[in-house]
Amino acid sequence: MAKFYISGFADEIDADFQTQLRGLNSLGIEFIEIRGVNGKNISILSAEEVVEVKNTLHHYGVKASSIGSPIGKINILDDFGPHLDMAKRIFETAHILNSPFVRIFSFYMPEGSDPALYRNEVIERVGAILEAAEGSGLTILHENEKDIFGDSPERCLDLMEACRSPHFASAFDPANFVQCGCEVYPAAFELLEPYIRYVHIKDARGDGSNVPAGMGDGRIKDVLRSLKARGYEGFLSLEPHLGSFQGLAGLEQAPTTDTLGVSGLHTFKIAHSSLLAILNHI
Repeated sequence: MAKFYISGFADEIDADFQTQLRGLNSLGIEFIEIRGVNGKNISILSAEEVVEVKNTLHHYGVKASSIGSPIGKINILDDFGPHLDMAKRIFETAHILNSPFVRIFSFYMPEGSDPALYRNEVIERVGAILEAAEGSGLTILHENEKDIFGDSPERCLDLMEACRSPHFASAFDPANFVQCGCEVYPAAFELLEPYIRYVHIKDARGDGSNVPAGMGDGRIKDVLRSLKARGYEGFLSLEPHLGSFQGLAGLEQAPTTDTLGVSGLHTFKIAHSSLLAILNHI
């Protein structure tokens, strides 16, 4: 029997971590995908700050669903050694925060280049990341992101098969596929369905603009209906990008288009309501 757990990138509510958690509390959301904490990316927090995050989570009764890390969000030509060291620190952070998942990417390609030229290097680097996480109990989630190696369904599948591991899975992001000009459903979904362990609830139109779930071309209702039919038990993580929020560019290098003219908790409520409406009709 399927069971969906709602989580979200609460740094879209506010940069302040306690404000994020109060916002989640107000919506009855018990999980968070941690990315930005008091204006800092989770990857640069000190050991003392990570412990403070853990204590704050406990105080508000919120658990970490995943670490929304920037691992793999560098150019494939950049020096990998320091980046791998950062990944190892993030895995330690995930352990301290009792997060079962860590989100990663598969490296930006040089502009205008053929991703196939860098496939072997990508596979080697992702393999090194997985090796660094081995024995940690973590599941590493690859997110399909525009302009990285794994931005198309076919290359995402290639990664899953080449780096096959019970601890490597797909964080399926419908909006990112839309923004790459890919068909989300059924094409991308059916190709990656065996590997989907986590879903980002983010929708977009063909012009690239982000919209509430169900209002774009991400076929989110179809995706969730199919997941329900297969007995999916896992997280649906709100990442609406419906308005600008402090530090977004630095945290995610993501667009800050103010689609609805509103921001913060209000946009997060819109995203949450849109998801609940879909769940009530599948």
